[in-house]
Amino acid sequence: MCGGRGTRLGGDVEKPLVEVDRVPMIDRVLDALEDSRTGQIHPVVSPHTPATRERLVDRFGSDESVVDAPGDGYVADLGEALDRVGRDAPVLTVVADLPLLAPAVIDRVLAEFEAARSERDGDDPPSLTVCVPAVVKRRLGASVDTAFDHGGRELAPTGLNVVAGSDDHLYLSHDVRLSVNVNRPADRELAEALCD
Repeated sequence: MCGGRGTRLGGDVEKPLVEVDRVPMIDRVLDALEDSRTGQIHPVVSPHTPATRERLVDRFGSDESVVDAPGDGYVADLGEALDRVGRDAPVLTVVADLPLLAPAVIDRVLAEFEAARSERDGDDPPSLTVCVPAVVKRRLGASVDTAFDHGGRELAPTGLNVVAGSDDHLYLSHDVRLSVNVNRPADRELAEALCD
């Protein structure tokens, strides 16, 4: 998902193209996806990210894999993407502002999804929401824009999920690489420091 405005981050560069340790965030996320067990990759852009779209077409060699969403917000754009790629199989979704994402993290999430699916009877596998404790983000100095209470713990969604069935399975990770979404300049500085 790389079609958001990125207004909280500021600057003149589209959010997916903001560099962390001299590498645009979109390239960091795509590299992690390509080196993981993930199958086809379909970057989702919008009218807000024309330079990102151009970079993706150059990277993939065509625009066949790129999904053009309306730019009406994350949920609407995700719905457009799911309609385009199909809803009959599980779809791993990830935001472009997770510059510390690594193939091992993605593979661990996919394994957790497979374990949750194997525990279910029937044809309706659960969707998987990946969260981290909000306290971990705060201790790192990362911004916490969205959080919710789950069993007395404040959790923050990471932006990495598996969309599958109607039920939702929560996967709680303590992996620092999922704790830094670059939404503000201070988050970018933190990601840069953690890259070192």
